[in-house]
Amino acid sequence: MNGSASGLVLIDKPQGWTSHDAVARTRRLAGTRKVGHAGTLDPMATGLLILGINSSTRLLTYVVGLDKEYLATIRLGAATTTDDAEGEELGRAPAAAVAAITTEAVAAGILALTGDISQQPSAVSAIKVDGVRAYARVRAGEDVDLPSRPVTVSAFELFEATPVDGFLDLTVRVECSSGTYIRALARDLGADLGVGGHLTSLRRTRIGPFRIDEAGPLAELDVATALIGPAAAATRILGRLDLTEQQTIDLGHGKRIDVGADPDPSQAGPVAAIAPDGRLVGLVEFRGGQAKSIVNFPPDEASAPAASAAALPGTDGAA
Repeated sequence: MNGSASGLVLIDKPQGWTSHDAVARTRRLAGTRKVGHAGTLDPMATGLLILGINSSTRLLTYVVGLDKEYLATIRLGAATTTDDAEGEELGRAPAAAVAAITTEAVAAGILALTGDISQQPSAVSAIKVDGVRAYARVRAGEDVDLPSRPVTVSAFELFEATPVDGFLDLTVRVECSSGTYIRALARDLGADLGVGGHLTSLRRTRIGPFRIDEAGPLAELDVATALIGPAAAATRILGRLDLTEQQTIDLGHGKRIDVGADPDPSQAGPVAAIAPDGRLVGLVEFRGGQAKSIVNFPPDEASAPAASAAALPGTDGAA
């Protein structure tokens, strides 16, 4: 593809690959070093990974904070050092105790972990402690105790509960705010039920308005075909302000433009400013009836060929 083309690419990350592996492969395929990702997925996890290419890496800041959806399997009956299947077991509950867990008890445990909650991230998370990733400190033999923080679990739905060799495997769907650890939900649910718990599978199915059914396998990635252009991507994430020719020129020169009355406060955040020819001029904020550019996009990249907004699925995903 054109090495200067810009946009977002949606990847269905395979198990065993790190997010960095996906970025490195995409750099080769796209012919540019300017590739980044929004929202790390553990090697064990599969599913949606959003990559930004060239100037569209500037959009990743706004992707990271979007809410997310996951499908997961929680195994009740044992806790692990990593809160997932890659860690060592810390102890296994008696099979009789696991068998005694009722549907009502599971439902109550899930309900307690739904809504606005305080969650302690897993010690093997990517959170930095004095500049060093927590998981790196754990691997170096340190004890890491991360502080709890507020997160929102807007949906925690049980699909199926299956007894497996003395364990109870729960197939669940979770919708949550950015920064929520599904491993920690598995750990805390198991602890609440008194038998321990950990994650055995995790698949991310949505980030904001972007869904897994839009993503392609990494092994079959054709960047030029998969690219969502800057204007279409930014509009889906942030909303849209259509510019006149003169407003396009003025914003490009760093001037503020008149847009009339301020929008509803809930819509006052950054929005995508779109030129009459459909290219992304930049991201703007509204102040006192005017719009001010906070991020500019270069015309050569912003106008690179990419998927049109009309070709993309709807943007009715929860945000």
